[in-house]
Amino acid sequence: MLLALGLSIVVFGHLVASLAITGELPANPTGFALSQLCLVTTAHLAVRRFTPHADPLILPVAYLLTGLGLVLIQRLDLSYAERFGSAPAGGGQLVWTVLAVAVAILVLWTLRDYRQLQRYLYVTMAASLALLMAPAFFPGDTYGAKRWVYLGPLSFQPGEFAKLSIVAFFAGFLVLHRDALSCTGRKWLGMTLPYGRQIGPIAAVWLTSLLVLVFERDLGTSLLFFGLFVAMLYIATERTNWVACGIAMTVVGAVAVGATEPHVRGRIAAWLHPFDIYLPPDQRPAGLVSDQAAEALFGFGSGGLTGTGLGQGHPELIGFAGRSDFILTTVGEELGLAGVMAVLLLYTLLVTRGFRTALTCGNPFGKLLAAGLSLVLGFQVFIIVAGVTGLMPFTGKALPFLAQGGSSMVANWLLIALLLTISHQTRRDLCRARQPDRDTQHDATMAIHTGGTPGSARTGRGTPGHG
Repeated sequence: MLLALGLSIVVFGHLVASLAITGELPANPTGFALSQLCLVTTAHLAVRRFTPHADPLILPVAYLLTGLGLVLIQRLDLSYAERFGSAPAGGGQLVWTVLAVAVAILVLWTLRDYRQLQRYLYVTMAASLALLMAPAFFPGDTYGAKRWVYLGPLSFQPGEFAKLSIVAFFAGFLVLHRDALSCTGRKWLGMTLPYGRQIGPIAAVWLTSLLVLVFERDLGTSLLFFGLFVAMLYIATERTNWVACGIAMTVVGAVAVGATEPHVRGRIAAWLHPFDIYLPPDQRPAGLVSDQAAEALFGFGSGGLTGTGLGQGHPELIGFAGRSDFILTTVGEELGLAGVMAVLLLYTLLVTRGFRTALTCGNPFGKLLAAGLSLVLGFQVFIIVAGVTGLMPFTGKALPFLAQGGSSMVANWLLIALLLTISHQTRRDLCRARQPDRDTQHDATMAIHTGGTPGSARTGRGTPGHG
């Protein structure tokens, strides 16, 4: 029923956006509706077949966010074509969505036990480091940052997949060394620091994240991994000094890179002085070259509480980033504050269901893995929304599920598949654990009615002298 509700919202939005902009129905509304119906049905049947005990809210929320992204990209395609004559991107995003759901179904089919991931601890560490550093070895950059790897006509962002492998590595490593990280080590400045053999692998990942910030100028990926690094250490060890150390290292690294790297310095200038872009060039702050931050604030301001209506705003004025980095401004302008809050609540619901899975999971690795996956999603949404709304410098990451991007879509549906797998095994084990209690209660009830003792109801023997 939840999937049917999400499907109806997506199809209705697809029709409304086209009617508002062109006054006509979209070119092939039946084909779009059937494609969404097939997508929803296939995903639902796969979940019912491979993970029937999984949390029933994870898949509907993920699909609704993905469908809303398709509607917004299709709506922007119409405005971009009318104003700039640019090629549409909605068809390509639909293909990537189908591929992402297919990959997620493949994971549900092949990964029947998430604990298998714990066997490949250092393989995932090596894969994480390779994925993080790969863009630095490819020439050129895109929009000031090196995030992409080019293989002929294809390109992808390895950082989107690195976040999953890093979570798996952290979860497995912290389970093995949790006691050593919590209790043992050397005293230094009032803190107990672990020995090198325990902290070495984690420090290597943290240092790699810092190098990503320096050589690839990817502020979003670095902040994401810094936050994940600190949060998972705190969850595993419950020591606040790790939080203090992590924040201190993050601040030092960000300040150092922000002071020396022109691309990062330009983003900080756009955050502090977004409207100075409209001053004469000789009066602008150094490094300020983009009006996207100012246009985003104008869009949010014109949306008000309920928005201008889907298809009746001008989010295309932001430029090419409207489909990807700044797609939330389309929601803010055309659906208003109410629409933005609805989208943020959907993300919050998805993150909280992940944390609920972590809280109920009895396996330490599964607990940390579910918590880490939820943290990755929550941190990424926070970093992007904070950057778009002016709370912090913009980072250039794609908003999960909503924004255009094949790598982001596939990686986030992989995250959903892992959460479904962990949730399925956790809830199945809880059901099995409760079954003996139900049998005992049933025996006691039958014994009262038959006059026997608990357990005699199954054997059919009651107490002598009673019915």
